[in-house]
Amino acid sequence: MANDPIERNQSLFRGIVYLCGFLLFWEWLRPLDQITDTANMAVFVVYAAFCFFLSFIHLPWFLTIPMKLIGLAFVLDGLFIGQRFLSGEWFRYVYEHIQFNFDVMVANQWWQMTPLFRSMLFLLLLWLMSYLLYYWFVVAKRTSFFVILTIVYVTVLDTFTIYEGKGAIIRTFLISLIAMGLSSFTKEMEKESIAIRGRRVYQAWIIPLMVVVLFASVVGYAAPKKAPQWPDPVPFIQGAVNGVGGSGGNSIQKVGYGTNDEQLGGSFVQDNTPVFQAVADSEHYWRIETKDVYTGKGWIRSSEGNPSEQVVANDINLGYFSDAVKREDKVATIAMNDNATFSKLVYPYGIQKVSNSEADTLVINPTTGEIIPQKNGESFQLNGYELAYAQPSFSFSQLSESGTDDPPQIDQAYTQLPESLPEQVRDLAEEIIAESSNRYEKARAVEEYFQRNGFEYSTKNIPVPDEGEDYTAQFLFDTQVGYCDNFSTSMVVLLRSVGVPARWAKGFTGGEQIDTVEVNGELKNVYQVTSANAHSWVEVYFPDIGWVAFEPTKGFGNHTDFYIEDTGEDDEESSEVDENLQEQLEQNQEQTPEMDEQDMVGKADESNGSGGSFTVPTWLWIVLIVLVLISLGLAFKYRYHLMTMYYRKKYIQHPGQRNYEAAYEFLLKVLDKKEDLNRSSDQTLKEFAHSVDDHYRSQEMGQLTYHYERLIYQRDSSQHPWDKMSELWENLIKKTLS
Repeated sequence: MANDPIERNQSLFRGIVYLCGFLLFWEWLRPLDQITDTANMAVFVVYAAFCFFLSFIHLPWFLTIPMKLIGLAFVLDGLFIGQRFLSGEWFRYVYEHIQFNFDVMVANQWWQMTPLFRSMLFLLLLWLMSYLLYYWFVVAKRTSFFVILTIVYVTVLDTFTIYEGKGAIIRTFLISLIAMGLSSFTKEMEKESIAIRGRRVYQAWIIPLMVVVLFASVVGYAAPKKAPQWPDPVPFIQGAVNGVGGSGGNSIQKVGYGTNDEQLGGSFVQDNTPVFQAVADSEHYWRIETKDVYTGKGWIRSSEGNPSEQVVANDINLGYFSDAVKREDKVATIAMNDNATFSKLVYPYGIQKVSNSEADTLVINPTTGEIIPQKNGESFQLNGYELAYAQPSFSFSQLSESGTDDPPQIDQAYTQLPESLPEQVRDLAEEIIAESSNRYEKARAVEEYFQRNGFEYSTKNIPVPDEGEDYTAQFLFDTQVGYCDNFSTSMVVLLRSVGVPARWAKGFTGGEQIDTVEVNGELKNVYQVTSANAHSWVEVYFPDIGWVAFEPTKGFGNHTDFYIEDTGEDDEESSEVDENLQEQLEQNQEQTPEMDEQDMVGKADESNGSGGSFTVPTWLWIVLIVLVLISLGLAFKYRYHLMTMYYRKKYIQHPGQRNYEAAYEFLLKVLDKKEDLNRSSDQTLKEFAHSVDDHYRSQEMGQLTYHYERLIYQRDSSQHPWDKMSELWENLIKKTLS
């Protein structure tokens, strides 16, 4: 019985070491939502924790495998499958996906694997890792190998990807020291059979270990460090493949608003970091700036144009619309998030005034539309401000009749194209607008061209043009796959190719409505705008009207307000024109009403046969996790009662040597968990049976052991009293578990 404290303490330490293994494995999962297109990471982390827990409590395989399979099916159902859980249609849907993906793998077309199948493989990997880490950390006590792998993994991602690994390195260092220290401690205790009881365990081993770990961590973090001695390898690698990612589309950027648009193209990863919240009547495109010079690779700002103006009274007149445009006065409130990386104002079309801000001056560039707040002559990021604006509405008839008499400065600045533009781009533009009779019809024809000719929206595997290759030509004729920059730039270039002044606009889409609030007695919507809402679109100039926004990106709806003007005419020709305009208005309204970059990635996945998906509310995940943890806790607490029921049923239904041996060995485990009946390593079965019978003042364990050894050594089951032994076994189990 001297070994009992050792066993109990070592079980606790093994659990802590295994928990450290899970936390280290978590560090492998954290970067995936940034460097890959993996979403719903919380679901995968919860499933990994579930598998780790089942591995630790060491339930029989016939219990753990079904539990892990049900958990895997539950995750896949929540993410991808719309059919009723575990119904016939559900199994048929999963079977068809598996069959399709096996055919894809046999054909070496790995890129066609569906998200459901990829997620299933990932969940199976988490399952396997839970077992492997249990073996490494608890059974073999070899923690250093996985620790080194984790450190290498985090440092490589920190160096070569957008993942910020500073916090991960610190966490990995702390967890690794604790894991290796406790692992060595338990190994020595087992080797020397050291019996340290009660608080002495902590005083003699644990407290010194924790002090050393914390001291080493604090010293390592606070100590002075040299600057990097080697040059950053990333620019060198990028330079070796023709700059930003090369032509293969391997450049991975992080989505969000940026100022440098000289080199467009390349894939990006999602970033749902909040940038600002807006309180407004309805969704708007939140404008920041425009750029006017297309270089063949991207956009830059011309050196000419109106100089910046300083506005002290906060009254703003960008002059983008004429007095002929119908407007409606509105007010919106912007609250910037600390995560915003720019100081420029975001604003809706028709901005007139900025108030309730900390700025004493606004610096405005009338050409680009940039508005930069300043205080004491220095630009800074506003925490919040209120906007008064006149939301424009454009008449179809006014746009159709606007003509082509552009001011010279507009025609010169906004029909610019590089001499290197391929002639086939100009030919395509002429072909697209061949049947258009006015500027509005030309703009609509180009806008609709991308919706009807096989273009696809995607943020993955988007190439960067080679040297000498035009960005729009690559998109229009080679790939026909891209995101907002590809679509918007191509529309501007096509319009300029046929003499229509157009410019490239940047900012954010409307975001996601998260709440409704009452402001001055009126209900207004609250929109959360994140980095994933960063977007670009097109503005087209109409004489005597001004600049009008168009949306060519597939899957995005145009937020510009159009209306049909009532002329009072009643002839057939007027009615026919009105019907055409009404059809165009309905097309504008029927487009998908704004989807951010992440939504579009999800749409692209669905088009590849990934099935339906839905977002599970956070509170529901919390409830489910709590219920699962409670269920697992109860299962762990009463695991021997549950397993007793299993062995009793198995032994009674199928009496025989094999089942009796399994039942007897289970009885030894149950007895071993009772403090007063712990079997020492030098005790024989007969000696242990004698001590058990002395404890319970019976002869039950002696009889069970006698028949167990007779079956083992003599292989004689002819005279075995199966019913009597079953009764003795059950009585002894009940006494021990009571």
